[in-house]
Amino acid sequence: MTMSVATRTRSDLETRLLPIADRYRGRKGITIPLLADLQREMGFIAPDAVDFFAKELDIPAAEIFGVATFYAQFHLKPRGRHIIRVCRGTACHVRGSLKILESVKEIVGVEENQTTEDLRFTLEPVACLGACGLAPVMMIDTQTFGRLTPDMVKGILDRFE
Repeated sequence: MTMSVATRTRSDLETRLLPIADRYRGRKGITIPLLADLQREMGFIAPDAVDFFAKELDIPAAEIFGVATFYAQFHLKPRGRHIIRVCRGTACHVRGSLKILESVKEIVGVEENQTTEDLRFTLEPVACLGACGLAPVMMIDTQTFGRLTPDMVKGILDRFE
């Protein structure tokens, strides 16, 4: 038996996203704040959510994806609960950040810019963390860890569930 459109219940996705769409309905120049709200709600920019907003707000999906892929702060895949950033700046590089990065990759089992299957960690090498005096440096979420050696990495990662 097929439900009619009138009796069909909203999907969980629609229920989560409709309040966001309602905030931007009829407004212009809303793509970046819309994407920020979407990512805050879902943790990433999901293709089905983009399709929902394209229909609800009469914005081409290609335009929404274009903005989402242009700006580095938007993510098209789920990210881990903890974001590991390993500095690749000059001071960190000279002091062994590549060995730190390799140690992280081996311990968590992912490559650069990937997320573990259990969504525990996302690994992001970055150009600079601005803590050159502590080189080599990595950040996990908002915590900075400096003067690292590869044998310190596992103990640090173990603190994050």
